[in-house]
Amino acid sequence: MLIHEFEACGDLTLQAFVKVPDHFRIRGLSMRLDKYLKVSRLIKRRSVANEACDAGRVQINGRVAKAGTEVKVGDHLTIQFGNKDVSVEVLDVQETVHKENAGELYKYI
Repeated sequence: MLIHEFEACGDLTLQAFVKVPDHFRIRGLSMRLDKYLKVSRLIKRRSVANEACDAGRVQINGRVAKAGTEVKVGDHLTIQFGNKDVSVEVLDVQETVHKENAGELYKYI
């Protein structure tokens, strides 16, 4: 719930309460893991990202994560691609990004 204060008539203060729906999220704060993997282009398709999560090949901060797990800035992701593991740190979370800028969402560690 957000509170906005308005001053009217000298010392009188009015407060207006605005209810924010529960499903509302501030953009850039968090995102589903499978969607983040697709948007960042670490995995090409969201369905493939979903399958990788279901198979237990994706970890967030050292814990196996499901496709619906929320990813936040600062999280460490580890993805198992066959014989090698790719580890990245999440630098930014965006709903959409151009292909050229996808690498700015994470850094390899």
